[in-house]
Amino acid sequence: MTYSMVVLFKNTFLLWFSLSLFSISQGHAQVQVGAEQIEAYLPFLKNKNIGVVAHASSLVKTQNQSVHLIDTLLSLHIKINKVFAPEHGFRSKADNGEHVDNTTDPKTKLPLISLHGKNKKPQSKDLEGMDLMVFDIQDVGVRFYTYLSTLHLVMEACAENNIPLLILDRPNPNAHYVDGPVMEDEFKGFLGKHNVPIVYGLTLGEYAQMINEEGWLANKIQCEMSIIPIKNYTHKTPYSLAVRPSPNLPNDQAINLYPSLCLLEQTPVSIGRGTEMQFQVFGHPDFKNTAFQFKPQPNFGAKYPKQENKNCYGVDLREHPKLNKIELKWLINAYEMASEKEGFFFKRFAFISGTKSLQNQIQEGLSEQEIRRSWKPKIDAFLKIRANYLLYED
Repeated sequence: MTYSMVVLFKNTFLLWFSLSLFSISQGHAQVQVGAEQIEAYLPFLKNKNIGVVAHASSLVKTQNQSVHLIDTLLSLHIKINKVFAPEHGFRSKADNGEHVDNTTDPKTKLPLISLHGKNKKPQSKDLEGMDLMVFDIQDVGVRFYTYLSTLHLVMEACAENNIPLLILDRPNPNAHYVDGPVMEDEFKGFLGKHNVPIVYGLTLGEYAQMINEEGWLANKIQCEMSIIPIKNYTHKTPYSLAVRPSPNLPNDQAINLYPSLCLLEQTPVSIGRGTEMQFQVFGHPDFKNTAFQFKPQPNFGAKYPKQENKNCYGVDLREHPKLNKIELKWLINAYEMASEKEGFFFKRFAFISGTKSLQNQIQEGLSEQEIRRSWKPKIDAFLKIRANYLLYED
């Protein structure tokens, strides 16, 4: 069936588009991401000086070849002033949380402005002479995955400097469910700027509309914005990423497990950084009643992995069925197995979970069912807000 949609928001362009959606039983038409619809967005770019927010997964697939968006635009003689890079850098090689400096891309000679270095928000001087900003980042649909905060800050900078933003939308591989505690104001920061659950079930295009219309930018300013939507896509459409969106998410399994296992990030437990099983295993040297073991060592994306060079005993999740919720049992079990419970939760755990209550609930011995029930009222309230911004069928 075909859905004709019109997207019109205050201070945005009018965008008409059609989406052909097919059920799994009929077989999916090929998903076409925003960046691949060159004929749709080229008119926005011609005869303009543009900036581009991109990283290694900003690819354009044409005739079975994948070419980076930057190379694609340059081949079309589009004038790119600067490239802005999120966490992990333009080539997506920097470690988790690593400071990245401004530099020049050796291939294209374009200036690279880091949004994970001295500044996380584009500065006015970086935007001088720019007519349009293009945003093409592959997200994974998790609140603490920092590309979402980069989107917020880019929107804010564009709004403050009267520069329109064009978002080339991409599928969210975790868009098939909404779950987790909702972020509380006390813990807002670069790991989460909005009162949303850990898994929010929106593409970045949909989420950008929510940021704008809910007044979440500074001083409730709004960003003039257009979206090139994904074709042949629903939130339930299976989608496998062509390249890893960040160094420690090497495959679909890691991406699916990431929202659940990242809750162990702010504990002593290893979640596979320093192995080739990142976000597909977890373990600790003290968990010696398990048969599975691994030894974290420095590698791509983890120069200093947790529990480095120690045998960690734990659980192998590489063959675990696809999750449709945040799985809490692994966090609860890890806490129960910990020999030192006093320091199990690191001080920044609440900035990952978004709330102090999850730590307290686990320490008090609440069951997973009791914890999940405590999330429901705020999740239900969020779902009502979310419904206003859907571009794709759930």
